[in-house]
Amino acid sequence: MKIVICSSASFYKEILPIQAALQALGHEVVIPITAEQMQNIGNFRAEDYKTWFNDPGDFHKKTALMKRHLDEVERGDAVLVVNLEKKGMPGYIGGNVLLEMFHGWTHKKPLYILHPVSPELPLYEEVMGMSPLFLNGDLTVVR
Repeated sequence: MKIVICSSASFYKEILPIQAALQALGHEVVIPITAEQMQNIGNFRAEDYKTWFNDPGDFHKKTALMKRHLDEVERGDAVLVVNLEKKGMPGYIGGNVLLEMFHGWTHKKPLYILHPVSPELPLYEEVMGMSPLFLNGDLTVVR
């Protein structure tokens, strides 16, 4: 199965062992291109890659990254959301990941979420409305 991992850029370092574990289970795994770049360079500070905040003329880079990963979601067999703690919220899912989930959902891809989400999550209603399967940290459930 080709699994496309979606997560906050803040979690890109943590998705690498998840990618390896899924590959060991026999899956093909796609991670965001920025996560690959971070790994190659050895710099996992998300803010160093988000140049559009300091230079709004760079938002075209964000657009290209979004389009590229949405294309991967379309080509994949399933979406795995890696949702760790961020901003004091366990199981964090932000707006961009919600968009990726929604894209997978509209293309009838199974949606897996690594950890439960808090009802306090601002996007809780939308996440739950897509009926994802929560793995509770167990990657062997992905089939």
